[in-house]
Amino acid sequence: MSSSAIGIRYAKALLNIASEEKQVEAYAAELAQVASVLEQEDMLRLLLDSPTFPLEKKQAMLSDLSGLLELSGGMKKFLSLLLEKDRIGYLPQIDRNYRRFADDLSGVIRAKITSANKLTKNRVEAIKKGLEKQTGKEVVLNVETDKSLIGGLQAEMGGKLFDGSVKTQLKRIAETLAKG
Repeated sequence: MSSSAIGIRYAKALLNIASEEKQVEAYAAELAQVASVLEQEDMLRLLLDSPTFPLEKKQAMLSDLSGLLELSGGMKKFLSLLLEKDRIGYLPQIDRNYRRFADDLSGVIRAKITSANKLTKNRVEAIKKGLEKQTGKEVVLNVETDKSLIGGLQAEMGGKLFDGSVKTQLKRIAETLAKG
């Protein structure tokens, strides 16, 4: 089975459990928190994913981590299952897929806006409202700045990039002039 199929399967299973327990957002937050810790702590991730490290010691480490992060009982069981099935290495994929499925379930779409200059709160709110009107869904915006754009905006939403940056417009003009 491919790694993406594994990530999708476990994400869907967790989402089903979370939906039944009405804990979709709580599980999303806990899953993201654990994935972040494992991303930052290389040694912990390597030990938990090691086929030669004893399962009992992995479970003890995971129990300690769960206690420190104050994870719910359902999340502890899920992580324990991943550990037993040697799937803990797929946690980043499970996290990404879970977030996507949870957003679909709740009617949320995530968008990333990149601008050359810092946007005012009013401008961000106007962009958000425009995107919500366009999609008919609640939009969660992640706003970043990138001076290399020179001016304008780039919006990435639903796997599509809408590029209205001056940098890209200048590049298109240069390509057109080069073709003659």
